[in-house]
Amino acid sequence: MKYQGKSHKFGSDVNTDYIISGKYKFKTLDMNELAKHVMEDLDPDFYNKVTPGDFIVAGTNFGCGSSREQAPLAIKHANISAVLAKSFARIFIATPLILDCQ
Repeated sequence: MKYQGKSHKFGSDVNTDYIISGKYKFKTLDMNELAKHVMEDLDPDFYNKVTPGDFIVAGTNFGCGSSREQAPLAIKHANISAVLAKSFARIFIATPLILDCQ
């Protein structure tokens, strides 16, 4: 399977507060609305740059921090196909996989 899209590069330790700020989490749970604010603290124009099928490329420990459970879904709703990183915080690992590994 071949994927095609632009990459949006970020560094290591991108925490869930950077992915979706708490100031929006408390205003709405509408994922399409939250998607408009994904990564805006690191790149204020991120949502306008993304086209369907794009990727986020990051270093280590992507999704660390306060564990905003909306972060993975908000990324998906922002039309990001995949996050490619060296390592991920637990919030980005599907629960069945965690259970299967134990």
